[in-house]
Amino acid sequence: MSRTRTPVVAGWFVGERDDFRLLGTRCSVCTSVFFPREDAHCRNPECPGGNLEEVPLSRCGRVWSYTDSRYRPPSPYVTDPELPWEPHTLIAVELSAERLVVLGQAAPGVTVADLAVGMEVEVVPGVLHEDAETIWTTWQWRPAGVTA
Repeated sequence: MSRTRTPVVAGWFVGERDDFRLLGTRCSVCTSVFFPREDAHCRNPECPGGNLEEVPLSRCGRVWSYTDSRYRPPSPYVTDPELPWEPHTLIAVELSAERLVVLGQAAPGVTVADLAVGMEVEVVPGVLHEDAETIWTTWQWRPAGVTA
């Protein structure tokens, strides 16, 4: 039996490997770009609002900040105590062309020791969770030019 690959959030990313991209939206009036995407209205409080168009975001950006998540989140966050907690590295990445910062997990094997503020990273497809029926896919960041 093969497992189904399912995005953790539909419509936030497309593609695989070298053509993988996050998807945002751009306002036709103020040109603000949003991620996560916005489909109802422009979130810029100074904009009268315009049509929102889906746009692929830059594949590469620069580390804005990073941290590691070594412990299970405290209450009120819900996690399954039956599942083992797996530490992971979180990276906030500045996409200069879009003038925004996108948060995401680091690719497997990338730790805080591998990162520095300002270094170039690229978005890659990743796996958030797997069970018997489904592989839940997401985006991850890794240092630019590093192959898995």
